[in-house]
Amino acid sequence: MSRPPQVLAVSSSLRAESYTRTALKYVLEAAEDAGAETTLLDLGAYDLPVYNPDIDDQGDGAAVLKLAREADAIAIGTPVYHGTFSGAFKNFHDYCGWDEFEDTTVGLLATAGGGSYGPTLDHLRSTMRGVHAWVLPHQVGIRNASDKFEYDPAAIDERAFIDSSLEDRVEKLGRQLVEYAFIDDRQPPEIPTTDD
Repeated sequence: MSRPPQVLAVSSSLRAESYTRTALKYVLEAAEDAGAETTLLDLGAYDLPVYNPDIDDQGDGAAVLKLAREADAIAIGTPVYHGTFSGAFKNFHDYCGWDEFEDTTVGLLATAGGGSYGPTLDHLRSTMRGVHAWVLPHQVGIRNASDKFEYDPAAIDERAFIDSSLEDRVEKLGRQLVEYAFIDDRQPPEIPTTDD
């Protein structure tokens, strides 16, 4: 039996009430439903000083790199700041390189306070391709994010999507991260079974 894919979601919003984080939790829930083991890497919960290549073992850098390196698929989520990704994501990405992303399936999600997220997704795609990640064609942009959720105490983070088609797009990202987690020619190891 093959092991389940390991799916990591990286939330690069530092806001306490982050729509990016909420949307990524929906991605992870869909990935779990598709058979993955999932982890949320909330950059706001880690000590990641501004990356300095002259300093070894900065803050929680080793722990963050380990999470990224062990993932078979990674969802990158960012708020849109000035037409691109957040500084928190840039700093995380400065820590990471080919060792963390080469031949790793990556899905992209951007949340905008206004209406434009296209350049942010383009920038994410370009930087992920630069470290040889397999970037899914399907991506999610959420414009006017504060208008896309309503209060629901039973929903993730007590927020439910208002638009079911947008929720479907977010969940599709989670399912595709699982479906294509082993997109290259590496296969997950077989787990021996016992029939005692």
